[in-house]
Amino acid sequence: MQQPQIRHPRRVPAARLCALGIGGVLALAGTVGSSALGPPDPIHLVQALREGGCGGILPPARRLEQNSLLDNAARAWAAGRTLGQATEQSGYQSEKVAGLHVTGGDSGVLQQLRSSACLTVANRDMRDVGVYRRGSDTWLVLGYKYLVPSSQQAPRLAARTLELVNEARSQSRRCGSRSFAPAPPLTLDPTLGSVAYGHAADMAEHNYFEHEDLSGHTPADRVRAVGYHEKLVGENIAFGPRTADEVVQGWLDSPGHCENIMDPRFAQMGIAYAAGRAKRGLFWVQLFAQPKA
Repeated sequence: MQQPQIRHPRRVPAARLCALGIGGVLALAGTVGSSALGPPDPIHLVQALREGGCGGILPPARRLEQNSLLDNAARAWAAGRTLGQATEQSGYQSEKVAGLHVTGGDSGVLQQLRSSACLTVANRDMRDVGVYRRGSDTWLVLGYKYLVPSSQQAPRLAARTLELVNEARSQSRRCGSRSFAPAPPLTLDPTLGSVAYGHAADMAEHNYFEHEDLSGHTPADRVRAVGYHEKLVGENIAFGPRTADEVVQGWLDSPGHCENIMDPRFAQMGIAYAAGRAKRGLFWVQLFAQPKA
């Protein structure tokens, strides 16, 4: 009888799958001017640059929403906190933030923002903005709030993942040094999906990232524990991606994970995700199995 096998590929590169962290802080030493109508509104200038694509050199970006939590973050940053500390203290659940500190007293702030901070200002990922002004200094904080997919989205994400995996399996593919012929399509199995969710939730709850859980159970152990009779089990995990497209592409770009996806012996798949608690991001688990006849 063939012994169950467990594949433990290398982890997906963090730079590929982890979209977390605090953006860089850009200090602009320039001049914020005063006119007969008073100093320019910094948020208005940011909106103008976004909508105009920094003078037409970038695609237009949607308007930002002023967020009171980011206003508080800008105030705390001005008071001496780091940008990360200020954002966390404000309660804004950020996936990505960037800060701009403008100081001076002239009317050239728009040109300064365009020439020195255009990529930051026009970042299409950003959704919210906060501002704090003190004298001739202005602190701007741009952010993208971390949103966890709802449980109602899980079936759609599972279906999309299956679609992408079967699309990959339908074509010849090279995974690192190994070449794979097209493989038969997989089907979703609810039992495997439930096991995948259990491991994703456990990693999210206890903040670890391993195929073996804290009790020492392997993927095959977890599958057998729920009564699934397998000949072969494989597992891919990831942390960070927000979408099915992102996580599948990350796995396909990693040779070991790609081999699991392209293995023609697998017939069924389960996929699940859970939101991290100690750090923001999604833990993904993809289970593959060949059931016993």
